[in-house]
Amino acid sequence: MADKELVDAVKAIVALVRAKETDQAYAGYKALFSSPEFRTYPPADQRQALKLMIHAKGLPFIMPPHMVEAHRACIEPLTELVSVHNDPADYEMLGMCHVAVGNEAGASSVFRAGLAIERERNTASQ
Repeated sequence: MADKELVDAVKAIVALVRAKETDQAYAGYKALFSSPEFRTYPPADQRQALKLMIHAKGLPFIMPPHMVEAHRACIEPLTELVSVHNDPADYEMLGMCHVAVGNEAGASSVFRAGLAIERERNTASQ
């Protein structure tokens, strides 16, 4: 079960998203993902919170600065998840964050590394 503080923070952010208060919602995401407490949560709980933002539907093609900065805040915790757990889905999210912040070369490298791991684990994966 997820930590109550994490659940409460995510619920507050989701309420802001639903209310179309995107500036405040992404400020909340940035604060959450930048906090030292975030890394104390179990990896599965971290991933679930990160996925809510990174895989959100309807993001603009060109993100406003508050969205870019929220994605930038995800890079450090995702890099830690990648280095510890080597999960291809973490690589995918990390690559998406690098794209969002304009680091295309970094994104390409991360996507390739994740794809190589996925192909190693599942030879049918193309």
